[in-house]
Amino acid sequence: MRSISTHVLDISTGRPAAGVPVVIEKKGGEGFARVGGGATDADGRIKDLVAEGKLTEGTYRVTFDTGAYFAASGREGFYPEAAVVFIVKDAAAHYHVPLLLSPFGYSTYRGS
Repeated sequence: MRSISTHVLDISTGRPAAGVPVVIEKKGGEGFARVGGGATDADGRIKDLVAEGKLTEGTYRVTFDTGAYFAASGREGFYPEAAVVFIVKDAAAHYHVPLLLSPFGYSTYRGS
């Protein structure tokens, strides 16, 4: 599978973070250009941020609209968004970029 996916977990509730708006961009020239996006499903996942066959080598940025997510649940968060920049070196590989989220912090790692 050649794609980019994500999974967002709200560690303050111990549940998947459903409905998080996500945008993915690829760096080119002077800045980044949008190549995909969506919102996390009921399990906190987006399986195809960049569809299979559309992934190319380069630098990507995934931006999670954490402010919209917390506002929708009536909570206030400190970070209005979380942006993760990473490099795709092998366009034939699958890249999974999970986000662990709470109102006052977040972390990420390369998943499988």
